[in-house]
Amino acid sequence: MNRKYFISSLVASGAIYSTFKSWANAAVKEEINKPKIPPYLKPGDTIGITSPAGSISLANIQPAVQLMESWGYKTAVGSAIGKKDFTYGGTDNERLEDLQHLLDNPAIKAIMCARGGYGIVRIIDQLDFTEFIKHPKWLIGFSDVTVLHCHINQNFGIATLHAKMCNSFPDDWTKAEPIQISTILSIRQALAGEDFKYTAPAAQSNRTGRADGILIGGNLSIIASNSGTKSDLDTKDKILFLEDTGEYLYNIDRMFWNLKRTGKLAHLAGLIIGGFKAKPDDPGEIFGKTIEEIVNEKVKEYDYPVCFNFPSGHQRANFALKCGAKHLLEVGTEGSTLRSLK
Repeated sequence: MNRKYFISSLVASGAIYSTFKSWANAAVKEEINKPKIPPYLKPGDTIGITSPAGSISLANIQPAVQLMESWGYKTAVGSAIGKKDFTYGGTDNERLEDLQHLLDNPAIKAIMCARGGYGIVRIIDQLDFTEFIKHPKWLIGFSDVTVLHCHINQNFGIATLHAKMCNSFPDDWTKAEPIQISTILSIRQALAGEDFKYTAPAAQSNRTGRADGILIGGNLSIIASNSGTKSDLDTKDKILFLEDTGEYLYNIDRMFWNLKRTGKLAHLAGLIIGGFKAKPDDPGEIFGKTIEEIVNEKVKEYDYPVCFNFPSGHQRANFALKCGAKHLLEVGTEGSTLRSLK
């Protein structure tokens, strides 16, 4: 064989292989980034209820149970409800087993977390999502449940529902405030697959623009603490939503520096800032920056739209958001809108 021809053939084969490998990698990446939407619920479907973080009594979930059943759904109360291990809804093993059972059970079409608190990070790495991946279902909650949103969105590309939980349902529906009614009904609308469009008022610190992409995010403290773990988010070309409560302003600033230093703010499609309730500064330790100033300092070199005061988070105005699904964000001089996309 001609040695020169043989070598050039190898080079050509290598180039073909390299091209094929690049194409295959791109195809795999595209498939991972393609949103996977769990089946929407139909009348008669069952919603499982568990408490993978803080404890809650059976009595305290009854308003939620009654309302969801009035929507036409069945409910299945998990074994962790009513259990208590200090602040937790049972021991780590008890909470793990209950959530695992609901994830594995194909008859359960959605899982409502009864409350937040703290504790999901203690069990997240022991959960087996094999059956959940085969039969995706809506996972509902916010606050500490952000651990699950991030882990599921990042690793499996399956959409989840950032929304109020059982402890946010009013005891007497007839006496509930209009905003409380609207936000809880948004859960029903999301589970049924109805399109939604949420609005936020104009804010001086907003940065106008238009962005479409997959919505991810949740609680800032959780997202920052996920850095470097299996639950860490890839934010490139995504619309990132953030909210938090009960943190000092200096700590909020530190967490936004974490997002900036880890590159999570560099290549966003858009940024949504929901409810932020900061702790008052200690006397003599005034931080000196507002939430808006903290955020804009970190994103000033980027040009994507930024929306403040979005109605979601630890507040009455906490509308359901489909994390891991496509959305369109429009920030204008007269206000902002976020709508779901098919």
